Amino acid sequence: MTARHSHWERTGAEQHNSAYEEARAALLLGQMVHDRRTELGLTQGELAERAGMTQPQLSRLESGGATPTVPLLARLAAALDAELDIAFRPHRGAAA
Repeated sequence: MTARHSHWERTGAEQHNSAYEEARAALLLGQMVHDRRTELGLTQGELAERAGMTQPQLSRLESGGATPTVPLLARLAAALDAELDIAFRPHRGAAA
């Protein structure tokens, strides 16, 4: 039996990169919520109640498994005694 090697083309690489970036953003956001919650000494249940959500919803958000809406982000910021800062910034090296 002879071995044949084929050239594999990556299809949909842009879609994979986009999905990776979305997952990365969700994980980073979840980590920020977790860090602030623990800094305040709150349980997930306590923060969830403050933000008008359930503990399982908060758990999913903290683990990167949920993408919150802007109104939910605003409620979380208020519940975390924090300021919500949403901005569009040019990419590094991009022309202004």
